Amino acid sequence: MSNAAPEMPTEEHKTFPYVRQCPFSQPAAYEAMAEEDVSQVTLTGSGLRIWTVTGYSTIRTLLTDPRVSASRKHANFPFYFIAPPEFRTETSFIGYDGEEHTRTRRKAALTFTHRQVQRLRPRIEEIVDDYLDRMLAMGPPVDMHRVFSLAVPMTVICELLGIPQDQHDFFIRHGTALLGGHSSPEERQAAIVEVNAYVSELIQQKKKKKPGDDLLSRAMADYEQSGEDYTDRDLFNMVRLLMNGGHETTASQISLGTACLLENPDQLAQLLADPSLIRPAVEELVRIATIGDTAVPRVALEDIEIGGRTIRAGDGILCLGLAGNRDPEVFPEPEKLIISRGSRKHLGFGHGVHHCIGADLARLELEIVWSKLFQRVPGLRLARPLADLPRKEGAVIYGLWELPVTWDA
Repeated sequence: MSNAAPEMPTEEHKTFPYVRQCPFSQPAAYEAMAEEDVSQVTLTGSGLRIWTVTGYSTIRTLLTDPRVSASRKHANFPFYFIAPPEFRTETSFIGYDGEEHTRTRRKAALTFTHRQVQRLRPRIEEIVDDYLDRMLAMGPPVDMHRVFSLAVPMTVICELLGIPQDQHDFFIRHGTALLGGHSSPEERQAAIVEVNAYVSELIQQKKKKKPGDDLLSRAMADYEQSGEDYTDRDLFNMVRLLMNGGHETTASQISLGTACLLENPDQLAQLLADPSLIRPAVEELVRIATIGDTAVPRVALEDIEIGGRTIRAGDGILCLGLAGNRDPEVFPEPEKLIISRGSRKHLGFGHGVHHCIGADLARLELEIVWSKLFQRVPGLRLARPLADLPRKEGAVIYGLWELPVTWDA
């Protein structure tokens, strides 16, 4: 897949999103934007002029401000690609505000409590070992992103939702179409139609059976017991969100974090010498990658004075987590990977009421993946230079399209 990087944007008229200098650093334009904290950019595709926020404290303030909305229905909602109509109407709690957000998020939240997630540890360890066995059996070199990074979180989320394993490729393919930077509006729309059709059929099948122990069955039972009104649309929007958020994000983080450790052998050596560093290492790798940099769009509901600027009611806003995670007042030497830093202050999982519902699950998966990967494949290394690897520039979730690795067989 071609992934030629466009010319590095340095002027105000260049359209957003911008290209990272390397997978683990921010675009060059962010440095100048950070000096202003609040500035304006023009979006690729729509040509919409919107506000960007880069300061750590300003981002946190905005994401807890009731005067900003996550609803995709606003005319100036800052999609930086040409979005089909379904992107505004086919949404779930990620695009809701206030009580509607609280009520619908609660249905899924019970599965993602820290206690519930920790109960999954033995099964996730089995899944990781299984796919490592398969990867090692193939022999080097392999595309680790395809055979391991995508497979592990997809298996985990499918089991949580009660989706058969033979549908993994279907959801990986459509997740790429929905979130990829190179997808056309027609490809995104077709993916929505096909995924909705599949999930709708899955819901009907589960209604005919006794309630299972999966998240979807529990959500349906919870609605029935509470007497709340709900539709199949409520359910499949939730499932689609969790499918995309539960595999695409974690898969990208696995591959990007692995590449980052391989490119920082001193930090990898520290981790191998002291495995107890794995938890702080996970936090630091999430911070350094910030794969959801452009995934926190909002719209102002009222005029907001912030950073010496006036954001008018109806204006679109992008909170750039990658820039916030490079704030030197919060993270000294922010461009350096320091696995012992381990700060949970980062914005890698968002902030406020829309903080990533699956953050604890992602942390557990990453902890198990990187512990087992480097224990079982200590000689792991990139099979091609990092600079030659195609990147997901312009995608909703940043990452690598492939991760060719090798080892001493």
